[in-house]
Amino acid sequence: MKHVQSTSERAGPVAGIVLAAGTSSRMGRNKLFFVLGGEIVLRRAVRQATTAGLDPVIVVLGHEAPRVRAELTGLSCLTVVNPDYEQGINFSLRAGLAAVPAEAKAVVVLLADMPFVSAEMLATLVRTYREGEAPLVISDYEGVNAPPMLYDRSLFQELGTMEGEGCGRQVVKKHRGEADIVSWPTGALADLDVPADYQRVKVQLEVD
Repeated sequence: MKHVQSTSERAGPVAGIVLAAGTSSRMGRNKLFFVLGGEIVLRRAVRQATTAGLDPVIVVLGHEAPRVRAELTGLSCLTVVNPDYEQGINFSLRAGLAAVPAEAKAVVVLLADMPFVSAEMLATLVRTYREGEAPLVISDYEGVNAPPMLYDRSLFQELGTMEGEGCGRQVVKKHRGEADIVSWPTGALADLDVPADYQRVKVQLEVD
């Protein structure tokens, strides 16, 4: 039986893993460097994670790793390179988990290309975790489960050994009955996959 952190044990640090290793193949060029609200997509995501108090924030790099790392100058984060980034997101997740320090009680996994995931959302996941006993805190966008997700340390081994695509999707499915669920509006689910996504998000941010 897995040991899940008790409420008192959950006062320790919660790490963050920002997955930023992909090739942006459907976008045609590296979307991490696109500018939104005066800031590139990558820095925006990492800044939200650090503002939320995740500690440490681990950024997993792969495609164009030296250029990506250079863009993180001045931000409080650690970088790790996934040499197998072309084999899928699971390899990046494993690389991130390997860098999580022993004192971290849990980890929040987020994608660099979800520009409407805010520091407030990330902090809410952590607060829900600290106030409860669930080993998993799921983000639910009106029926769609997607990152960011929070995983207690008791799930790290499963996360690191899962097969198939999906940023912990199999672990979420397996433990959904034990999870706490936090609901967000569907608008926050937007990500950047194709050029039209970027144009739409840019317009939305200008309107807001």
